[in-house]
Amino acid sequence: MTAATLPKTNLHLHLTGAMRPSTLAELAARAGLPLPPPFVAGTVHEWAAFQERYDLARATIRGPEDIERVVVEAAEDDAACGARWVELQVDPTSYAVVAGSLHGAVEAALAGAARAPIPVGIVVAASWAAGPEHALRLAKLAAAYADRGVVGFGLSNDERLGSVADLAPACRLAAEAGLLVVPHGGFYTPASHVADCVTVLGAHRIGHGLAAMHDPATRDLLAERGVALEVCPTSYPPLGVAAITELPIRELRAAGVPVALGTDDPLLFGGDLTTQYALVTSDPAEQADLARCSITASAAPAALKEVLLR
Repeated sequence: MTAATLPKTNLHLHLTGAMRPSTLAELAARAGLPLPPPFVAGTVHEWAAFQERYDLARATIRGPEDIERVVVEAAEDDAACGARWVELQVDPTSYAVVAGSLHGAVEAALAGAARAPIPVGIVVAASWAAGPEHALRLAKLAAAYADRGVVGFGLSNDERLGSVADLAPACRLAAEAGLLVVPHGGFYTPASHVADCVTVLGAHRIGHGLAAMHDPATRDLLAERGVALEVCPTSYPPLGVAAITELPIRELRAAGVPVALGTDDPLLFGGDLTTQYALVTSDPAEQADLARCSITASAAPAALKEVLLR
């Protein structure tokens, strides 16, 4: 079995960043908007450079039908890489204007999930920068759809811009509604931030969590609680966070830390799900182990997990 056919999940994927380049070109031409410039290979870019590109791409989405289309196409692309379950993060704040409301943005994403060729769970994400009241509002929104296809509550954007303690009430509300809590952490922040996401926010998974990789105490905490790191190899070199060869995946697994490979924003960073596996290891047993982690760490129904693991 190859990396492309290995049953797996994609647990770290953002709506706009999941757009196909051909779809972006079509929507940008329709809107008369420029295409985001590519990252310059070998150059370290600041977060602002990423955000500018992401915002340019997001501006091409002009209605709920565009949101629905992106979800369907993202699921098709992941299915071609062996994915049998996808969790796609949507910050409805970013799409409320074109979708009519926050609810409209979530419902457009769910409509796409209903048409997708493989099961798709929607993760409603607040921004670290938006503050506790807004996060609580989005957590309540996510909870309202907990039985309709929303499976998690995330915190995205630059984690340096928010306070862990301030966002605890929102995460607690989401968890009480049965949703997975999946904040970004440890991208720019230290390992202590990752630990706080686990102990204060009750995180079930950590988006990226790179700072924890070289900190034994935080690794032990993640292993003890079974908190998976969502690692997206192609996302790190353009932002100067880590080279792919520097990711200690084997060490993390040896320490008992679950690692689930994801694609993050393939539109901007490149690399489909198969590529992420191939970049990390060529060993079929190690690839199978990572696929197994992605399944067990997911919000997929128990029956589906059992089939995929078997």
